[in-house]
Amino acid sequence: MVIEGTGIAGTEIHLYELDKMMNEIGFIRWAWDYEHATYDYKIEEKESVFFVRVQANAVEGALEDPDTLLRLEEPYIGKHLFPHGLDYEAPVPDKVMAKAKEALSRLKHKLSH
Repeated sequence: MVIEGTGIAGTEIHLYELDKMMNEIGFIRWAWDYEHATYDYKIEEKESVFFVRVQANAVEGALEDPDTLLRLEEPYIGKHLFPHGLDYEAPVPDKVMAKAKEALSRLKHKLSH
């Protein structure tokens, strides 16, 4: 499920700055290649685990270079499926969505300063 209205999509930032911000908020850069990176934020609720995911695509450079300029996409959320996978169509409890939006709000605040 795409989380719209966060104000994050389209933001451009250098890799070293984004890595630092994401780490401070609790996002981890798990998947990446030379052209894009995926940052995940884990939310546990009862017996379920959800991940908020933000993708960043290289505009200039490649991800091995900290000065690479990235453009952020709309964030989305999915429910973890065992052993590894995400269900982007699963219903998201209000409590989980509130935590997701709070983390994204912190990211938006950091991006604007």
